[in-house]
Amino acid sequence: MSNPYSKLPDCAFWRRAVSTVDSAKFDPVTDVPFTIAPTDKVATAGSCFAQHISRTLAKEGFRYFVTEAAPQSAGAADQNYGVFPARFGNIYSVRQLLQLFQRAYGLFDPADRAWRRPDGKYVDPFRPQIQDSGFATPELLEGDRDAHLVAVQEMFENCDIFIFTLGLTEAWSSREDGAAFPLAPGVVGEGSGAYGFENFPIEAMMDDLTRFVGMLREVNPEVRMILTVSPVPLIATFEPRHVLVSTTYSKAALRVVAEIATRSLKDVAYFPSYEIITGAQVRGRDYAVDLREITPDGVAHVMSIFTRHFLDGNAETVPTVQPRTVNATEREEEFQVICDEEVLDA
Repeated sequence: MSNPYSKLPDCAFWRRAVSTVDSAKFDPVTDVPFTIAPTDKVATAGSCFAQHISRTLAKEGFRYFVTEAAPQSAGAADQNYGVFPARFGNIYSVRQLLQLFQRAYGLFDPADRAWRRPDGKYVDPFRPQIQDSGFATPELLEGDRDAHLVAVQEMFENCDIFIFTLGLTEAWSSREDGAAFPLAPGVVGEGSGAYGFENFPIEAMMDDLTRFVGMLREVNPEVRMILTVSPVPLIATFEPRHVLVSTTYSKAALRVVAEIATRSLKDVAYFPSYEIITGAQVRGRDYAVDLREITPDGVAHVMSIFTRHFLDGNAETVPTVQPRTVNATEREEEFQVICDEEVLDA
């Protein structure tokens, strides 16, 4: 029997595809099941890293789909519109994503309606940092949320591509009805219910994701989905162990969920942003001095690979990576992201 590896392409071998490749030219994407056309309406959701994808789409002239672009309620301030298609803030867990869909379509009505801040203002438990001023009354908050969920419905029903960046496995939820929150009660506002910490296992996350995709396709049968895993480490863990160990579990579990989903669900693709930033070939250079934030050069590298492979018509015209130099203005305006969990270590 001949060596079964002898006819494999270079990308299958570590020496040929990783250790001897210039990190600036490194590109681990070998094939994509579909591409994004300039006319496709693209929606994004997820952790803070997801914001880089939306900026890239707009910069390249593609159609980033925004359904909540300006205040629609008496209590809203003109803040954080357009960061995501609707003003839902960071969606760190798969459970949050599933429940966002369920809340938008009246399938889940959580007991937690408003959390009160120390200054007396109110915040939405499911998007606690969408506006710095909070809401003066629970009624104003409710009115804004009603308008927001209409925009969420429009996003789900009319997007052609939905991109979700998996961020965390750790979450806080209501003991009463299982509602999952982006931040623990008490961080920016307090509720009146009973709450608990949970660290989602792979099976639960896969079940949530499968349910979400099924529900999404009931209202939007032709939608295609791209999954990616955020390379940003946890800012804090509530597990009784080192934050690095928790980060390793979280990212590994999320990567497994993405793998199972792409193998088992139709029209679900994976983009390896996590591997591009954290792989051995980078030697840690794409992390800032805090070893958590991604450098502008690292973001530019990831987004150039995404552009080259997923944006229709760019495979022959976009280089493997963009020039790895970023001026001060670009660094401030294009690479800063809104990340709710940063308040955990404020």
